[in-house]
This record gives sequence, structure tokens and C-alpha cells, in this order.
Amino acid sequence: MRPVETVEAAIGLGSNLDDPARQVQQAFEALDALPDTRLRARSRLYRSRPQGPQDQPDFVNACALIETALAPAALLDALQEIERQQGRVRQRRWGERVIDLDLLLYGDRVIDTPRLMVPHPWLHRRDFVLVPLAEIAPGWTIPGVGTVREALARLDEYYLSEETP
Repeated sequence: MRPVETVEAAIGLGSNLDDPARQVQQAFEALDALPDTRLRARSRLYRSRPQGPQDQPDFVNACALIETALAPAALLDALQEIERQQGRVRQRRWGERVIDLDLLLYGDRVIDTPRLMVPHPWLHRRDFVLVPLAEIAPGWTIPGVGTVREALARLDEYYLSEETP
């Protein structure tokens, strides 16, 4: 019998509705309960202002590291099922949500399909993802970017370069 191959994946979690801290904690538990998956680390909870429309509550954000034998598409399906079970309804882009689970990193793989992009395309530009991810995986290399720690250190540069004509 061959051992099952596993990969480490990073998941971003966020909520700003229906007791957000409880929603994120519940999602941590759901991640640990996924088949062929083990929760290896989880960050503290962080509060952040919304990135999209400002007429919504602040978010609670966190990151998790999991070890999984699920393929990327199967893991994405599982994350979306957790969202569904927790009552996520997609209303508007970057709007309020009960829970949001993003597949940020899947080992060192680069995936670019119509349904899934890994690393997450905005990972290196979002403090609400990089801060909790740096807490639990500062040395993880983001393909094409550098380590999480380096991306966090350069975060202001990205914002300045976007605003400079």
C-alpha cells in the first residue's frame, strides 16, 4: 500500500457578519474536519477595514495552514462547501459575507485555470492576508514574489506604485 501524498496549503479566512470571530473559529474546525486533511497551524484573529464598499462592517481575518491529500480543485470545492454550510450568500463583489475562504497557496504550485488561480492573485497586496500568514508561515515562498515576510515588508511599495502616475 502506497502512502498518500500530501501537500501543505494556506487558506485565508474572513468574515464580517453574524459574529465574525465565531464564524472564523467554526471555519477553522471545518478545515480540520475535511477528509484527508489536517489543520497544522492557525493565526490569531485580526480586524481589518473592508477593501471594497465601505458601507459594511469591519472584517475579522485569519490564515490557516493545512496538510491535505485533496487535489487543488477538490480542495476549492471543499472550501466552497464550508462557505455554503456556514450560510455564505454572494451578493456583491468585495461585499459583506458570513465567511470567505480563499486558497492562497498550494505547496509551491502555480495554478492558472478559469476557476482557480494559485497563488491567489492579490495575496502579495493584501495586509489582511499577509499579516496573519506571516505569523504562521513567514518563510513560505510565494511563487514569483518571494517569501511571505518579504512580501509584507514590500507592501507599502505596492500601494505607492499603484497610486503613482
